[in-house]
Amino acid sequence: MAIASTSSSSCSPPYSHRNYVVSAPKFRLSYSFGKQPSFFGSKNMTKKLLTSAEKPRSGRPDPFTCSGSDPIRASASSQTFDVVIVGAGIIGLTVARQLLLGSDLSVAVVDKAVPCSGATGAGQGYLWMANKTPGSDIWELAMRSHELWRGLAESLREQGMDPLEHMGWKNTGSLLIGRTPEEVGVLKRQVKLLQDAGLRSEYLSASDLLSKEPALMVDNDSGAAFLPDDCQLDAQRTVDIILKANRHFSSKARYAEFFNDPVTSLLRAGSSGKVIGVQTVKNTLYSNKAIVVAAGCWSGSLVQDLFRDSGILLDVPVEPRKGHLLVLKNFSFLQLNHALMEAGYLDHETATQLPGSSTSVISDHGQNLSISMTVTLDAIGNLVIGSSRQFAGFSTEVEESVINLIWERAMDFFPKLREQPLSDFIGRREVRVGLRPYMHDGKPVIGPVPGLSNVLLATGHEGGGLSMALGTAEMVADMVLGNPEKVNSAPFAVQGRCC
Repeated sequence: MAIASTSSSSCSPPYSHRNYVVSAPKFRLSYSFGKQPSFFGSKNMTKKLLTSAEKPRSGRPDPFTCSGSDPIRASASSQTFDVVIVGAGIIGLTVARQLLLGSDLSVAVVDKAVPCSGATGAGQGYLWMANKTPGSDIWELAMRSHELWRGLAESLREQGMDPLEHMGWKNTGSLLIGRTPEEVGVLKRQVKLLQDAGLRSEYLSASDLLSKEPALMVDNDSGAAFLPDDCQLDAQRTVDIILKANRHFSSKARYAEFFNDPVTSLLRAGSSGKVIGVQTVKNTLYSNKAIVVAAGCWSGSLVQDLFRDSGILLDVPVEPRKGHLLVLKNFSFLQLNHALMEAGYLDHETATQLPGSSTSVISDHGQNLSISMTVTLDAIGNLVIGSSRQFAGFSTEVEESVINLIWERAMDFFPKLREQPLSDFIGRREVRVGLRPYMHDGKPVIGPVPGLSNVLLATGHEGGGLSMALGTAEMVADMVLGNPEKVNSAPFAVQGRCC
């Protein structure tokens, strides 16, 4: 699986397999409590806040140093932070960013591997509302995250940086395509719901759809839901830029990373039993205020291990759901104007089928393998084709049979792909495999563990981790800081779902 790096930083983790370069931004440090801050802080800097943030409090770790191409990591020791975050995926890193920009707390991020090496790095980067249902439990969170992502892209523009270059940001618009009367009926109802919820959306007839995507196979039964404001980004570029922003706070003794350093146990106070930190293979990390577990599909087994001897019954039923994506590099002979997804993706997400759905669903020894067409062009002209979902444990092995099914499904929608066999692209193809953290009730777990208010979970986003990341980060940070909720957190509570 390809993992991105930033070649402009001498402290960047050595995990690059991509050929793009992200230039180093000029950091602006400030805090904005009234609105969502930018990647590098609000433009409205105040001297008082800046001066306060530059004064490390006693008990904070000394700033760490790095050299060569080694990952940034504090030297092995016993250290104290206000918040320790377990997991360096998009959820953990954006929670860290939110706390760093929205408070004066110190934050440590610890992970058994390196950033973006899980589901996020293997995804297509969709920030879609087309496949979300107004009024559902995740609707408000998805809407809030979408708003925050747009705000961050705009903040880059305001600071003289091109969002396309720095985070692969594209306002592609999305097309959710139906090819049967049943699917078209579902899409018409979806468009009405989205319009009533205040989103720009429209139903496209077969002729209107063909005019927008001439390379698409369209017949009289075809139609589409079109959302012109849906976006996409490059997750790995975006993680790079979030890491840069977070690392700026290391010089203030407020941020440190502990990568390739698995957590082995919780540290508890003797009499009260309160969790006061985590033990890793290499370090002891104490926490003054909170510990956040955001370890994706590994959160369930990790929590089970960490709480085994605690007397607290906690079962986080998050499962790994394997997904493949096929990337064809520098793909130029297929015209593509928007990001596309077949209507069957809606039931592909939930492992059920709509009546009349044409999603390819294969039963494979209980893995419930499903293939659903998703196609987009990324920021550097690669064709990204998906997608698969299956339950195969924690295996990330590439399965050629699944890749072939993805290719065949794409050919059903784009006849031009039939002109060349997939074998012709073997020299310039990439396969991404990731494990989505799947919850059977279709929504993430976000909130404190009952009886241990300083331990919070943030996991189970399945394929929506990227699209819901900023809203989740805001929600977790508000819980830690005691701020009023901006989105109702009750549907995501731990109580009643994990204990």
